[in-house]
Amino acid sequence: MLTTSLALALTAGLGIAPPTQTTATKPTPTQSTTQSTTTASAATGTIVDTAVAAGSFKTLVAAVQAAGLVETLSGKGPFTVFAPTDEAFAKLPAGTLEMLLKPENKAKLAAILTYHVVPGSVMAADVVKLKNAGTAQGQRVDIKVDGAKVMVDGANVVKTDIACTNGVIHVIDSVILPSDKTIVEIAAANGSFNTLVAAVKAAGLVETLSGKGPFTVLAPTDAAFAKLPAGTLEMLLKPENKKQLVDILSYHVVPTAAYADQVVTMSEVPTVLKTPIKVTVKDGKVMLGTATVVATDIEAANGVIHVVDTVILPTPANKAQVSVDTNSAKN
Repeated sequence: MLTTSLALALTAGLGIAPPTQTTATKPTPTQSTTQSTTTASAATGTIVDTAVAAGSFKTLVAAVQAAGLVETLSGKGPFTVFAPTDEAFAKLPAGTLEMLLKPENKAKLAAILTYHVVPGSVMAADVVKLKNAGTAQGQRVDIKVDGAKVMVDGANVVKTDIACTNGVIHVIDSVILPSDKTIVEIAAANGSFNTLVAAVKAAGLVETLSGKGPFTVLAPTDAAFAKLPAGTLEMLLKPENKKQLVDILSYHVVPTAAYADQVVTMSEVPTVLKTPIKVTVKDGKVMLGTATVVATDIEAANGVIHVVDTVILPTPANKAQVSVDTNSAKN
């Protein structure tokens, strides 16, 4: 999904949805769910064959060829492809398409194209029951139903249920873009995580958290770090305390992408530190250990960020050590 500004996310409250497969009022399968709906007919070709034959997906087909995905999308599948028309590609900023089609940008092009692909054959009647869907690229797309209108990450679905021998095509009027920023880049650009970024640098974890992942980072805000006892942060940032800082930060990292609707079904979440964090859901709030989750599902190219209002310390033993070291630092 396109990365939402964290500043806006922080003001959005908890934002945790119930499990993905449930939504509120939705059109029934007999209602029109898009601006122009096509009744599924007998499939005569693969997704690639069908796109070529349609004549309105020339840019998409060229991109699939340039990304080396023809064989994949001609394979067994099944796949659901949200297919941008030639007009959709024409709406991209000038020079963007040409840049993406260059051989040196093949990986980036493949990431964008696979963001338009959902594993499995998901017909329109099922799409409208979803709030989001996991893509072959790894990130999720958001799905919104507003009366007879269906949107995928802000793109309007304009035609549905084009049957193929290896899946189904739904046509959209805009190219949708996944987040291309890492967790570290998003945190650094936001301005609410200056202390966290400084701690990540001091701990030597920038390269790790900029890596492939995926990771889930439980990100304390600057205000969260400010709640630590006086002198604690300064002590942790000293080179001689790097190991302790690494442990605390690793306790805020889940070694997979865990979205909010998945987290609320867990009794605890695993961490890179190998010590799990207890999950508590009560009165509309979600707590991870001693921290309250205040914003969720901020997607990055290598994972997802949930914002927390408190720095979570691994164990009582660690808390005691922090207290002792802080007192020592004052003397």
